[in-house]
Amino acid sequence: MASAERILERIAGYGEQIIGAQRQLIAVPALGPAVGGQGELAKAELVEGWLNGLGLKVERVDAPDSRVEAGIRPNLVATLAGGAGPRVWALSHLDVVPVGDLSLWSGDPWSLRVEGDRLYGRGVSDNHHGLAASFFGVKALVELGVTPPGQVGLILVSDEETGSLYGLDHVLKTRPELFGPNDLIVVPDVGEPDSSLIEVAEKSIFWLRAEVRGRQVHASTPNRGINALAAAARMMVAVREIKARFPERDELFTLPESSMEPTRHDAGVENINTIPGREVFYVDCRVLPQIDLDRVEAAFAEVFGEIARQEGVELFLSVAQRLQAPPATPADAPVVGALRAAIARVHGVQARPRGVGGGTVAAFFRQRGLPVAVWYTDSKSAHMPDEWTSLSDIIKDAQVFGLLYAGLWE
Repeated sequence: MASAERILERIAGYGEQIIGAQRQLIAVPALGPAVGGQGELAKAELVEGWLNGLGLKVERVDAPDSRVEAGIRPNLVATLAGGAGPRVWALSHLDVVPVGDLSLWSGDPWSLRVEGDRLYGRGVSDNHHGLAASFFGVKALVELGVTPPGQVGLILVSDEETGSLYGLDHVLKTRPELFGPNDLIVVPDVGEPDSSLIEVAEKSIFWLRAEVRGRQVHASTPNRGINALAAAARMMVAVREIKARFPERDELFTLPESSMEPTRHDAGVENINTIPGREVFYVDCRVLPQIDLDRVEAAFAEVFGEIARQEGVELFLSVAQRLQAPPATPADAPVVGALRAAIARVHGVQARPRGVGGGTVAAFFRQRGLPVAVWYTDSKSAHMPDEWTSLSDIIKDAQVFGLLYAGLWE
């Protein structure tokens, strides 16, 4: 039997092992300190044991972080030796997002629930699906004794959900020699339910924090105060006016225009009969790469500033996150071609390179001129209550990774 068929068959038999892996991963919440957690160390140690069990060479590239009890945010780099061909990397992340309102879940978010082909739990899709698919692809090669044509590497990073400063950004700054322009780098973190999207470009991210200060008074005497909520509300509505200043379109993206939306709002007062003197809200902007974020920031300062002047409030603007999108991965890059061929062979679909609005860690690779493709079979349930993924999709995605690692995508 040809090596490709042996790999596909071996991975097809991993169903129960994948369920067991998901059960273990979900039971170890990995929440960053920015959302009240203690980080990813326990989950990293779990996965490190799996990697050592396969005989992979495992390195830790930890980032110091005094906000967590362990004092570090772990990052794992595991490699399987191969020939002199191109290295193949798969990067997934260890951290997950909070569960949100527990009443919206049908069961315990931290305990795996299996219903037919569906697996439910926080992180089961984002990003345990990608972690499991990339891991079990390597496992098949090791068990079958297949020597890949080039080195195979798995990277498990922290802090993806809250900026990647302690994750991939740290790895790239401290170990830049790990990666080269001829490597095939895949990040299994964005996709479509039918496996057809290969993300090669993303929009710039601009998150704005607006603090509005007025004068708090009893609601029966509004003449004695300055209503910070009313002023903030005007600013939120004006976001649409600001967006209209940036009409550019790029058909590479599934949403071919920039998006700018008010999102989070911090409570000002708890009771009805008080006029708030302080309001804080945030705007999430996903901006087409060709638009300079300085222009966007200046537009918000101008429009919000004028409203503040009219309302008699003080305005304090600060940037919660800003990332100017790097150039796209070329649609004809070797990693894109290899992925398209492997996806066609396993999933039977013709995947297309496209751009997306959400930010991924792939941006850190692209900033350094490293071609990277983002892909997996995405249930579109990330960050939602009753987050789920499909066992059969994990198996097929693992088969894709197995073929990529073995150089057998054609």
